[in-house]
Amino acid sequence: MDYFRNMLGGPQGEGQTPSGAETVERLCERVSSSTLLDDRRDAVRALKALSKKFRLEVGTQAMDILINVLEQDRNDAEITGFTLDTLYHVMSNEPTDEEDTSAPVDSDLGGQFTEIFIKKSDNVSLLLSFLEEYDFHVRWPTVKLLTVLLTNRQKDLQEIILVIPMGVSRLMDLLSDSREIIRNDALLLLNQLTKGHANIQKIVAFENAFERIIDIIRDEGASDGGIVVEDCLLLLQNLLRNNASNQNFFKEGSFVQRLTPFFELESENSNKQGGWSAQKVTNMHLLLQLVRTLVSPNNPQNQTVACQKVMNQCGLLQELCSILMASGVPADVLTETINTVSEVIRGSTANQEYFASVLAPSTPPRPAIVVLLMSMVNEKQPFVLRCAVLYCFQSFLCKNEVGQSQIIQTLLPTAADANSITAGQLLCGGLFSADPLSNWFASVALLHAIVENHTQKEQLLRVQLATSLGNPPVSLLQQCCNMLSQGGKFQTRIGLLMVLCGWLCDCPIAVSHFLSNTANVPYLISQVSSSEGEEHEAIVQGLCAFLLGICMLYNDDKSEAFSKSALKQVIQNRIGLESFTDKLTQVAQNENYTRAAKKPHLYYKHPNEIVFDYSFTRLFKSLENEVLKAVSGSGGAINGRTLLGGDEDQYKALLREQEEVLSGLRQQLEEMQGQNSASERRVAELTDQVQQLRDQNALLKAHKGSQGTPPPVAASPSGASAEEVESLQREVDSLRSQLTEKDAQLQASAAGGDEDKENNPDGGAVLQASLARLQGEVASRDQEISGLKAEVTRLTTELQQKSTQSAEASSPESDAATAELQSRLQASESQVAALTEERNSLQERVKKSNEENLKLASNVRTLEEEKQNAGGDLREEMETLKKEQDDLLVLLADQDAKIDKYKTKLKELGQEVEDDDDDDDLDDDDDDDDEGDAD
Repeated sequence: MDYFRNMLGGPQGEGQTPSGAETVERLCERVSSSTLLDDRRDAVRALKALSKKFRLEVGTQAMDILINVLEQDRNDAEITGFTLDTLYHVMSNEPTDEEDTSAPVDSDLGGQFTEIFIKKSDNVSLLLSFLEEYDFHVRWPTVKLLTVLLTNRQKDLQEIILVIPMGVSRLMDLLSDSREIIRNDALLLLNQLTKGHANIQKIVAFENAFERIIDIIRDEGASDGGIVVEDCLLLLQNLLRNNASNQNFFKEGSFVQRLTPFFELESENSNKQGGWSAQKVTNMHLLLQLVRTLVSPNNPQNQTVACQKVMNQCGLLQELCSILMASGVPADVLTETINTVSEVIRGSTANQEYFASVLAPSTPPRPAIVVLLMSMVNEKQPFVLRCAVLYCFQSFLCKNEVGQSQIIQTLLPTAADANSITAGQLLCGGLFSADPLSNWFASVALLHAIVENHTQKEQLLRVQLATSLGNPPVSLLQQCCNMLSQGGKFQTRIGLLMVLCGWLCDCPIAVSHFLSNTANVPYLISQVSSSEGEEHEAIVQGLCAFLLGICMLYNDDKSEAFSKSALKQVIQNRIGLESFTDKLTQVAQNENYTRAAKKPHLYYKHPNEIVFDYSFTRLFKSLENEVLKAVSGSGGAINGRTLLGGDEDQYKALLREQEEVLSGLRQQLEEMQGQNSASERRVAELTDQVQQLRDQNALLKAHKGSQGTPPPVAASPSGASAEEVESLQREVDSLRSQLTEKDAQLQASAAGGDEDKENNPDGGAVLQASLARLQGEVASRDQEISGLKAEVTRLTTELQQKSTQSAEASSPESDAATAELQSRLQASESQVAALTEERNSLQERVKKSNEENLKLASNVRTLEEEKQNAGGDLREEMETLKKEQDDLLVLLADQDAKIDKYKTKLKELGQEVEDDDDDDDLDDDDDDDDEGDAD
C-alpha cells in the first residue's frame, strides 16, 4: 500500500507532494516498463482514477501508452476495460465534479484528443474489433468511447467507419445485445453515426435496422414507453429524413403498417393516470414527425403519393383522425396531429375524400373540417393551432376541385341552413370579424377555395350578404372592396388584397364586377400614387398596383370608363410607369414574401410575422412580368389569357434579322479563313522559290568569282565530265542521308534495348563504329570530288582559251599545251571513275550494315520476349508460395484456437493446466519471431 500511495501522490519525504503531471508520468513509465500484467493493470487503474481530474496530463502523456496496452493486452478484459474508460474520460467534454478547475482548460480539449486518436485509422479499427468481445467490461466502455468520438469529430469518424470492413455491421449487432444498457447506448451511438450521412444511413437500413428498432419500440411500450422509445424514434428519423432510398425501403418493407398500432389511444387508461406524461407527449411528437417525414411535400412526388396511399389502406390516417377528434389531447400534440393529417391528405383524392367524411363526436355531429374552421376563426385559440388548421384546410383543397365546390356551395343562398353551421358561414364570419388575424386566415382560406378554379370564381360572384334591415343585400365582392376602402389593420388589408387578386385573376367577369363600382379604381390609384415610405404601406401599395394590373390584363373592355386603354392612360398619367414598376417590384423583394415562398407550411411563431400566403406568392410570380408588359405597352391580353403585342413581334423580327446577319458573317468568316489558308500556302511556295533563286544566284556568284566568266554548258568534252561530277555529288549526298537515317534508327534501337546490353554487349558498339568509319570515308571522298570538280572547271576554262588561241594562230607550243590539257582531263576522268567504283563499294558496305542492324534488332526483340516470359513464371511461383504461406498461417491459427479450447475444457474438468502470464508473453514473442523468420 505504501508503494501505491507513493505512486498516487502520497508523502514523498518531508511534506513534499508530487504534482498531478509527475504522478501521471510515473504511472505511464510503470505501464510501459512493467513486465508483469498485474503491475500494468494496477497502473492503468490508477490512470483511470486520475483521468477525470487531470484530463490534460493523462491525455498528453498516456494516450500512446494506452493504445499500446489495447494492442498488447487485449486478452485481459480487466485492463482493457480500464484503458477504454480512461480514454473515454480524457475525450469526454462533459464537466465532472472531480475535474481540476484551478487551471484554464480548453472547452474542446476532448475534440483535440479525439482528432489525435482518429488520425490513425487503425485505432478506430481496434475499437471496432473490441465490439466482438461479449465481456461487459470491454463492450460497454467501447460503445461509450465510440459515442464520444462521434460526438467530437462526427464527419471524420463517419468516413473512417465507412471504409472499415464490416464496421457498420458490428455496430448494428449491438442492438441484439440482451443487456439493455449496452443496447440503449448503442442507440445513442447509431444516432450520432447516422446524422447527415446518406451512405451510412443506407447501410444501416439494409442491416435490418427498421425491424430491430420497431421491435424495441413495441417492447418498450410504444408511445407510453420511456427514453429508449425516444432514442429509437430519433434514429428512425435520421434514417428516413431526406433519404428517398430508405423511405422507399421502409414503405416496401411494410413498416408503415407496423407504425399504425403506436397511434392507438387508450382513453380510459389515460384518464385514470391523470393525462399525458411529458415523455408520452415527446414520443407522440416524434411519431407524428416520423409520419410527416414520409409524406413531406419536399419528397419526390411519386414517393409521397405511394406513402399516402399506404397510410390510408393500413388505417394510419384513420388513427390520426381519431386523435384529431379525441378529447384530452394536449394542445401541442393536437397541433402536430393537424399538421400531420394535412400532409397525409395533401393532393391525395382518396385521402381528401375520407377526411371530408370524418365527423366530430358532438351533438349534433359536425364534419371535422367545420370543427377545425371554428378553431381557426376563434381568436382565443393558440396561434400555432390556428396556423395548423389553415394549413390543413389548404391541404384539403389542394388539387381538389370537388372540395372547392363543396366549400363554395355552403356560401350560396340555396345551401343555407339555419339549423347548422357551415364552412361558408365560418369563413364569412372570420372575414368580417374585428380580429385582423381572423380576417387574414379567412381571406387565405377563401383564396384556396377558388385558386386555379375558374368555375368557382364565377360562382363566388353570386354570394350575397345581408346588411341592416331595410337595405338591399351586398355582394361578397363589393363587401370586400368596401372593407378595403375603409382602411383597417395591416393584416386585414393584406388578406383582402390577396383574395381579390386571386379572384380577379383569369376571370374577366369578376373584373367587370369589380370595375362596375366606380370607387374601386380611384382607391387603388390613390394608394399606388401615395408616397408613404413605411414597410407595411409599401407592401399594400405594391399589392394595389398588382390588383390594378390584373384589372388591365383580364379586362374585356365592357366598361367604357375603365377599358384597357383608359386604365393604361390613367396609370401612365396619374402614377407614372417608373413609380408603378417600383411599387410592384418591392413586393417580391420583401423578406416576408421570400419566407412565405419557400414552403406551403406556415412556420410562424408570432402573429406579426404573418403577411403572405404561399399560393399567392406563386400567383404573383407568374403574373408580375405580364402586368409590367401590359402597363408599359409592350404587350396586351387576348381573351384575358395570353399576351401578344406589336413590340414582341418587332423584337422577334429583330432577332430573326440579327440571326440572318450572324449567318452571313459566319459564311464570310469561313470564306476568309479559306482564302487565308490558300494565301499561306502561296506564300510558302513563293518563299521556297525565292530561296532556290538565292541559292542559284550564290552559285553563279561563286563561279564568276573563281573564273571570271560562267562556264559554258556544252562547249567541249569537259562538259560531260562536269555533269558526271555533279551526278556523283548527288549520289554522295544521298548516301550521306541514308547513313544519317540508319544512325538514327540504330540509336533508337540502342535506347530501346538498354536492358539487353548484358546479353549482347558488343554488337551495337561494333556496328556504330563501322557506320562512323563509313561516314568519315564518305566525307573525305566528298572533299576529293569537290576539289576535282574545281580542277575540272579550271582546266575546261584553260582548254577553251587555248582552243580560241589555236584558232587564231596555230603553233607547236599551243599544240603541246593543248595536248597537255587533254592528258590532264583524261587523268581527271580516270580519277572520277575510280571514285565511282569506291562509291559503289561504300554503298555495298552500307547495305551490309543495314542487314546487321536488322539482325541485332531481331535479337533484341527475342531477348525481350524471353525476359517477359521468365518474369511471368517467377510471379506465378511467388504467388503460389504466398498462398501456401497463408494456408500455413491459417492452419497454425486453427491449431492455437484448438489448443486454447482444449485447455479450457481441461480446466472445466478440474485438471491443472499451467498458465503463466509471463510465459505466455514470452511464447507470444517467440511466435512473432518465428513468423517474422518465416516471412
